[in-house]
Amino acid sequence: MNFIMKKNIQSFSLACLFIIACNSGNNGQPQIANNNSTVESPDVTGKHFTGSISNGMKGDSISFDVSADGKKLTNLTFKGYWRCSGKLESTTAGPEGAFDIVNGKVSGHISEPPNGGATAWRFDLDASIQGKKASGTFRMNINNLGCDTYKLNWTAIGN
Repeated sequence: MNFIMKKNIQSFSLACLFIIACNSGNNGQPQIANNNSTVESPDVTGKHFTGSISNGMKGDSISFDVSADGKKLTNLTFKGYWRCSGKLESTTAGPEGAFDIVNGKVSGHISEPPNGGATAWRFDLDASIQGKKASGTFRMNINNLGCDTYKLNWTAIGN
């Protein structure tokens, strides 16, 4: 091979390496493996949450437990004030039943007794639970007795 041909082959080889290196598809960014795994939310299982109400009376609070399997919210308790027949009354109450947790969220109500009735208690809960933090809305009422907390906003921390 003559000198000019060797130089052309070397130049061509260097050019190919340069093109391959520049077109790696990362655009200079670190490569991130994609294993198509599902991102799990932080562990919320087996925790007791306590929190405060932001739009109720001073000192109103909410508490609940998350089951060990993370699928049930139990022992929901509201401690605070509600209006009952036009009067402000202090109460501590919550349903005996449990709310389902689906993908870290709760959205539903519990009526006690379950079939309702003139003096049935209704507990409405919407919640988002991620790790040790939870937030949402709560309402408790007995329609025929004129008792209602109205919709309350809350945040809670789990331990």
